[in-house]
Amino acid sequence: MITETGLWGGTADPSCVLDSFERSLDLRPAALAVADSEHQLTYRELAAWIARISELLRDAGVGAGDTVAVTGRRSAAIVAAAWAVVGAGATYLPLDSTFPRRRLAYMLAESGAKVLLHTGPDPELPAPRRITIPPWSEVDPLAGADLRFVRCAPETPVYVIYTSGSTGNPKGVALPHSCIDNMASWQRHHSVREDLRTAQFAPLNFDIWFQETLSTLGGGGPLIIMPEELRQDPIELLDWLARERIERLFLPCVALHMLATAATAFDSLTNLALREINTAGEQLVCTPAIRDFFDRLPGCVLNNHYGQSESHTVSVHTLTGPSSSWPALAPIGLPLPGCEVLLDIAESGDPNVGELLVAGSPLALGYLNQPTLNAQRYVRIPPTAHGHTRAFRTGDLASVENGMLHFLGRTDDEVKIRGYRVNPLEVEACLGRQPGVVEAICVPVSLGAGSRQLRAAVTVTGDAEFDAPAALTALREELPWYSVPPSISVLPSLPRTSSGKADRAAIARLLAPGNRTTAVAADAGER
Repeated sequence: MITETGLWGGTADPSCVLDSFERSLDLRPAALAVADSEHQLTYRELAAWIARISELLRDAGVGAGDTVAVTGRRSAAIVAAAWAVVGAGATYLPLDSTFPRRRLAYMLAESGAKVLLHTGPDPELPAPRRITIPPWSEVDPLAGADLRFVRCAPETPVYVIYTSGSTGNPKGVALPHSCIDNMASWQRHHSVREDLRTAQFAPLNFDIWFQETLSTLGGGGPLIIMPEELRQDPIELLDWLARERIERLFLPCVALHMLATAATAFDSLTNLALREINTAGEQLVCTPAIRDFFDRLPGCVLNNHYGQSESHTVSVHTLTGPSSSWPALAPIGLPLPGCEVLLDIAESGDPNVGELLVAGSPLALGYLNQPTLNAQRYVRIPPTAHGHTRAFRTGDLASVENGMLHFLGRTDDEVKIRGYRVNPLEVEACLGRQPGVVEAICVPVSLGAGSRQLRAAVTVTGDAEFDAPAALTALREELPWYSVPPSISVLPSLPRTSSGKADRAAIARLLAPGNRTTAVAADAGER
């Protein structure tokens, strides 16, 4: 039963992200726009690079309605390519070069990408046409003086992003201007300043990349691309944040915990310029290390964001007051302007607890080529108090307490691993195709401090020898690194519930660190 036990974020009238970039270019042409290990580019120079890539897209016949894939290491070149694609009225498809080739090939084919733009050597992926992004050295620095993008429409898709699916293949979801313009405009105005010096931390295929990039360059600030090797080295990351005078940071909850823990090794944090940290991806646990971190950064605020690939940012909660008083589990707060959230209450359940539904500006256009799934997740509802008749079923349980949203868990088996959404059924589908496997199960186990890791178990036929290293190799060829469990355990049988289903909770306890199982394990090379 969908009830009016929900919240409304108020009206919204966002500017187009393309208009916002043009405004930054007009007002601050000589200001720093983007920097990486090789470049320090002003807005005028970045516009010139965008203009050069735009020429190549026009020559390739790219226009409105087309999809353009982009791959390569995170860099100023990728930022320029993204703006060129969206500015041409086309749809941007990011391809993380660390993903397995088979997965990237599937995304290219399923999305119908017309062109693949890339940095570095030819990735030799099966695209109709592959184009190398020209290096900055081949760009006329004055070419972007008159850069103007196509006019955007609310229903035009900005990007397609792929997320974990239950069939063994990822599913693509298309996000339109009505969603992304709203998110970027809100972020610029919600931050302590529009032009904060912002770290580009997120990987290419993580939707937070768009929040970092579009809101920063739309607000006239500098986007500083973090070296890849610092993602797993929080001590060096702290040094880099201080050296680069980073003011705004977006990162998953587990990365925030790692950063806060690393900070305990420093006597002082006064060399940090941080004014704002935005976290998302999973339940924010305010650990002692996080509380201490913000106690030592009195000028820095912490925002807890909530959303999905299918709706980007839905709600936010800014933690206020002394960090020592923060709750262990932070609320997910209040909806963004233009967003309405509703609860689907169980017939006999608590009237303030239910599955969270999202309506209004954040809604995506839907999944690519998935009419059945779209009908299940993007549902028609009776007109709400604010006139919405279409909503997205998030699969998240939430409550409304004192006018504030709280995340309670999932209604299905999806989990977040290091901020990335993983459907264990996708891992199980891949494992089930391995020789000798009768049943496969994948579950998250707790590592403490809000951190989780996947664990997998299989049963095998008769006395068959299960080749765990070969199975893990097969998983790496199909799944992104964060979906690959570090080991696979062989069990004589799977624990069952009274209804005969695999007892995931019991299996998670069995596979938890410290428990002994008849495990056949192999190192998955986890990043």
